[in-house]
Amino acid sequence: MQTVAQFIVWLSGRLNALALWGAVAAVSVMVMSIMYQVVSRYIFASPPIWTEELARYAMVWAGLLGASCAFHASTDPTLFPAANLLRGSKGLIAAIGRFCAVATFAMPVLWFCFIGPNGGFTRGFIARSMARSAEMLGFSMVWISLAIPIGLALVLVHAFAGIAAQALPQTQDD
Repeated sequence: MQTVAQFIVWLSGRLNALALWGAVAAVSVMVMSIMYQVVSRYIFASPPIWTEELARYAMVWAGLLGASCAFHASTDPTLFPAANLLRGSKGLIAAIGRFCAVATFAMPVLWFCFIGPNGGFTRGFIARSMARSAEMLGFSMVWISLAIPIGLALVLVHAFAGIAAQALPQTQDD
């Protein structure tokens, strides 16, 4: 059981590292496209039409990946910040409560990302996004829409890892 808990905590850490790199990349794309827009507008008087749209979509990815990183680091806004300091059985109860609160929000959103109102995959949010394309950039909106289930799935993994971390024996430097 301890090995499974260690794996879940390890997986959460690796996914968090990937999400952090993705969020940094998205913020970089956002900043670079805005800088290009400003230079093109005020120096060359010929702004491209696609930069604002690219910055907006990069902001969506940065926000959702960054939110999962904040949740992993327990720096997200919370009603009970002291619950993050609890260890032992009270910490386990707090971690389970945090997971339940997250799952209450995330599970229906994840459900409707993939399953439509008729119960099929063809009318889910992701499936409908496949048929739409970005106005100026011309790629499928599914690449933007996927940020939602990925960000929420990461938060769920981190919340579950919080429960697993409580099950691990405590070391002296905790």
